[in-house]
Amino acid sequence: MFVRLMTKKTALFTFATVLAVTFMSPWMGCFIRAEDAPAKTADQPAPARDGPKRILFFCKCNDYEDTMLRRVDGHPSVVEMVLGDLGKQNHLAITFTKDGSVFTPEKLAQYDAFCFFTSGDLTQPGNDGKPPMTPDGKAALLQAIAEGKGFVGIHSAAATFNSGTAGVDPYIQMLGGELLVRVRGMEPAHQIVTDTNFPGMGAVPADFGPVDEWYALKNYSTNLHVLLALDTAQMVRGAYYAPNFPTTWARLEGKGRVFYTNMGHQAEVWNSPVFQAILAGGLQWAAGAVEADVTPNIDRVTPGVKKQ
Repeated sequence: MFVRLMTKKTALFTFATVLAVTFMSPWMGCFIRAEDAPAKTADQPAPARDGPKRILFFCKCNDYEDTMLRRVDGHPSVVEMVLGDLGKQNHLAITFTKDGSVFTPEKLAQYDAFCFFTSGDLTQPGNDGKPPMTPDGKAALLQAIAEGKGFVGIHSAAATFNSGTAGVDPYIQMLGGELLVRVRGMEPAHQIVTDTNFPGMGAVPADFGPVDEWYALKNYSTNLHVLLALDTAQMVRGAYYAPNFPTTWARLEGKGRVFYTNMGHQAEVWNSPVFQAILAGGLQWAAGAVEADVTPNIDRVTPGVKKQ
């Protein structure tokens, strides 16, 4: 839906470049596992602007690794398979990694946007054997976004770099919201569509209410452009006895574009064409492939939530 046409010459160049980097990547050049690519890949220059948008997908989980990210018997995870298909369909070159050492200004410059499905303090060693992000790497990421890169957060990205006594963490300020409580158990949750014009949102039916693990959130940014809000009146668990609150949104962080969705804990959600349309639209917008009006609307569509 969002694929950009390329000239024959550019297409051949892009294909040859990606093939040389990936060495027969299982995603045929649209989905690259960073840990399988040569070390010098990170030092190669950014692609031409008429090539595919490049997205770094980071899934290091130092709190809890979501089952959607787990490989079983060497097979790609649910997330890898879905993003692999979305990459092919939407002209996105997605690099998959758990290696926190990629967060340097030089390596981040290669990408148009970053996508996190993460949890916990990413500057601490985890159990995956991969290097953590350094504090300087975190600062480089936030600076890159403020200067014009895009960011997409999925589900537990809101349970990453949680705020402490010192105040709202800079990462949370960038994302636009933070986990308040994770309510164990799944239940359907009607999503109120607040903007059908944003990329991908036209695919969301009025009765959309997937079964998922729904986060109750806090520390909302004042400039959220809410795309979906949770209809709390239909929820049965006590943590949701609150005014309707944002679950999917877009916002600007300096010159950068930020998109977040609360969804993503269940395989049924990842395999849903509606969720895939929402995520593809967020990825395309964050990477700068499409435009959208993200005028803040949080006070109008979810007036009862507490903000930063």
